[in-house]
Amino acid sequence: MLTLYPAIDLKDGACVRLRQGDMAAATTYSTDPAAQARAWEAAGCRWLHVVDLNGAFEGRSVNADAVADILANVGIPVQLGGGIRDMAGVDRWIAAGVRRVILGSVAAKDPELVRHACAVHPGRIAVGIDARDGYVATEGWSRTSTTLRALDLALRFENAGAAAIIYTDIGRDGMLSGLNLEQTLDLAFQISTPVIASGGVGSLADLAALRRAAAKKGAGLIDGVIVGRALYDGRIDLKQALALLAA
Repeated sequence: MLTLYPAIDLKDGACVRLRQGDMAAATTYSTDPAAQARAWEAAGCRWLHVVDLNGAFEGRSVNADAVADILANVGIPVQLGGGIRDMAGVDRWIAAGVRRVILGSVAAKDPELVRHACAVHPGRIAVGIDARDGYVATEGWSRTSTTLRALDLALRFENAGAAAIIYTDIGRDGMLSGLNLEQTLDLAFQISTPVIASGGVGSLADLAALRRAAAKKGAGLIDGVIVGRALYDGRIDLKQALALLAA
C-alpha cells in the first residue's frame, strides 16, 4: 500500500500551487486552507502534506495561523515543511500537533541538527530533498548546489532515524508531466529510509506507474506520493487514486 499525500501549499495565507517552484507563477485554489484540509480528510485521505512556501523562502514560519487552523480542523496526521530551520521550530510545531516535521534546507546546511531532531523526536522527522537535475536545491528552490547530489545528501541520514525522505524533482513540480521515476527509484533503492515521491503527478497513469515500479523492485522502499495540482484541477479523481494506491 502506498500513501497518497494531498498537498496544501501555503502562500500569503492561501492554498496555492506553483510551477517549478516559481512564486510568481502561483495559482490560488482556495483562500480557506482549513476547509481544503477538511475536504481531503472527508474524501478518505490518511495524511496531509503542508508546506509554508513563504517560510521556505524567508527561513522562518510565516503562515503559522493557516497551519494552526488546519491542525484544529482535521484529525488525520499532518506533515509540515517550509522555514523550519532550528530545534525551537521543530519542538514548537510538534508540540502544536504536527505529526511529522519536514527539514529541507537545513538538512544540506546543518545535518547534525537533523540527526539531533531525529533522536529527540523519533519517527517524527522527514528529510526533504528537492533536486534540480539530480542536485540539491535549497532556500525555497532559489539556490541549487553544483556539487551536492540528492543521493549523497540522503546517505548522510542513513540510520539517523528519519521517518522518510521526501524527494521532489523541481523541474517537474506543478507541470503535470509525470514523476521522475528513474531518479526517485534509483534513490529509494540505495538507501534504507522509505522515500515519498513528489513532483509532476498529472494522471492516474502516473500513480499506476509508480505502484508497478515500486512493487517490481521491492515493497516498502516507497512510502507514498505527494499529489497537488492534478487533484485541484480535477485531472485525478481522489477516490480512484486512493483505491489504486491501496490495492
